Amino acid sequence: MSRTVYVNGVYVPEEEARISVFDRGFLFADGVYEVTSVLGGKLIDFAGHVARLHRSLGELELTLPVTDAELLAIHRELVARDGVEEGMVYLQVTRGAADRDFAYPEAAVPSLVLFTQSKPLIDSASARNGIRVITVPDLRWARRDIKTVQLLAPSICKMMAKKAGKDDAWMVEDGFVTEGTSNNAYIVTTDGVIVTRQLGTEILHGITRAAVLRLAREAQMKVEERPFTVEETKAAAEAFFTSASAFVTPVIEIDGAAVGAGTPGPVATRLREIYIAESRAHAI
Repeated sequence: MSRTVYVNGVYVPEEEARISVFDRGFLFADGVYEVTSVLGGKLIDFAGHVARLHRSLGELELTLPVTDAELLAIHRELVARDGVEEGMVYLQVTRGAADRDFAYPEAAVPSLVLFTQSKPLIDSASARNGIRVITVPDLRWARRDIKTVQLLAPSICKMMAKKAGKDDAWMVEDGFVTEGTSNNAYIVTTDGVIVTRQLGTEILHGITRAAVLRLAREAQMKVEERPFTVEETKAAAEAFFTSASAFVTPVIEIDGAAVGAGTPGPVATRLREIYIAESRAHAI
């Protein structure tokens, strides 16, 4: 069955969805995006995603062509039309179409596109079994805190992992792990401390990250926000990552070395349970 795609005010079948070849998102990656997960046909952490969207837009001097209420209505309409019970809604805002020029055009009208993807989120083989990662140099630009559509470097790193027979890559800069190719990275020390890199321009300010750290602290787990090395990961009791579509997922191996017992650990497992329960309770 064809999905419905929202393109600049119109709901169309995916086969009919079109965007200008002069759109600056296509020519310059001049745009930002968000992905909101869906559980039970409802949206997870929607307010957080909208807040980050506005931050990204502001950093690039972009504007959202609809109100927040209209954006919520579009999300809900797409979920309903496509019958999404579990999956996600992708949205992208670009500066719009204009003749090719590096300077921002003055008269371009921002472009807004949304579509859904149905996929199982709760019953995840990665969550049950854990994933294996390799480390790679962080090839990205300096403003990773802006959720832009320029994702070529993470794609290259993810393909490096795939070619190595692994599931993902953790990116490293100046000897410290920054994050995964599409997720935030964590370790759990042998003393039970959850460690993840502090917010800054080096990493994306994950919405799931914020929720998981809050829930961890509420559960009386100790959290440290600081850089950590690959060697610390290899010596850790556990490792895991968070993202909007994977929630909390264990990492059981890094660069061929088992992390902890080489199986999903109790901290990651418990945080996943807590996060899913909280998400279900507050989905809209």
